[in-house]
Amino acid sequence: MTAGDLLEAAHSFQFRSLREQLEDRPFVVVAPHPDDESLACGGLIADACRQGLRGTVVIVSDGVGSHPNSSAYPPDRLRSLREGEARRAAKELGLRPEEILFLGLPDRFVPCEGEEAERAIGVIVHCTREIGARSLFVSWRHDPHCDHQASYWIAREVQRRADELRLFEYVVWGSTLPPSTEVDTLGGFRIGIDHAAREKKRRAIATHRSQTSDLIDDDPAGFRFTQSELGRFDLPYEFFFESDP
Repeated sequence: MTAGDLLEAAHSFQFRSLREQLEDRPFVVVAPHPDDESLACGGLIADACRQGLRGTVVIVSDGVGSHPNSSAYPPDRLRSLREGEARRAAKELGLRPEEILFLGLPDRFVPCEGEEAERAIGVIVHCTREIGARSLFVSWRHDPHCDHQASYWIAREVQRRADELRLFEYVVWGSTLPPSTEVDTLGGFRIGIDHAAREKKRRAIATHRSQTSDLIDDDPAGFRFTQSELGRFDLPYEFFFESDP
């Protein structure tokens, strides 16, 4: 199947009740970078928290690769900034301070094997067992970013080691793939996002100022979302692929 066909189909996936989809159980969102959780799962997290369903967000990378040439925000300061943004975003979505974890793996170099990957897998497995999670959300296996693909493989291994854990994939950068790219055929579902949850999601995304504004203005090669890119996430629904175990 081509990426264009799959992504087009995803916008017509059947709607499912969030509570039914999560089976009234806690969930874990694995985000490759600080902001992916808000962009692709912000509505789901906000609605789940409002309904009393608890979740934990695991941020995989330290996020310092977004502005590698900034003098005003060298790696340590940028790491602290992005962690603070993620914490504020989590609060906007309804998460408690203890419901966000930071693995601190190197941005742009997240490994999918080796000692660091094993540590990440262990932390996430422990988290899913500790909160009794039934669902694990992670970036799409074909998302065209090395950290997103590595995070997917980490989550796959977590699913293999954990008990009765379902894996779902969300898309962040999939629309930048050439539409003719061959990808795995996957089914999925959509979660409706009402006005209140959508507003919380917007506020959460806005807290990531290092990625959405000129806050860091001394790195011409630094990353910043365009309004068009942000618009792709401002929909009355979020869709997810169901990952075959």
